[in-house]
Amino acid sequence: MAFKFENLIVWQKALAFDDDINKLVKSFPKDEIYVLTSQMKRAADSIVLNIAEGSTGQTNPEFKKFLSYALRSAIEVVACLHIAKKTCFINQDIFQDNYSKAEEIIKMIQSLRNSIK
Repeated sequence: MAFKFENLIVWQKALAFDDDINKLVKSFPKDEIYVLTSQMKRAADSIVLNIAEGSTGQTNPEFKKFLSYALRSAIEVVACLHIAKKTCFINQDIFQDNYSKAEEIIKMIQSLRNSIK
């Protein structure tokens, strides 16, 4: 792997989660394509992109800032999951599966951010 971020387990998990979210939102009603679907996809993409951008050639404080952005995007996905469940776009099992994945990624981002001096 050529870039530092590609070796980060949190980035790899975020990339897999992004794929899961992109597949999930395809089942949402078509009238949500520019609303919740778009918001959820952009937030999931942002997790992956901010980890990558912050890790490459940045100072430690800059990397921590980008990890904070990734963390906020992950929380945004969680909020979108709640909306999707409340509007019956997803059931409890799908919600819980994706919630657990997001929770793991959030903990990993927080740990990585806290480990950087």
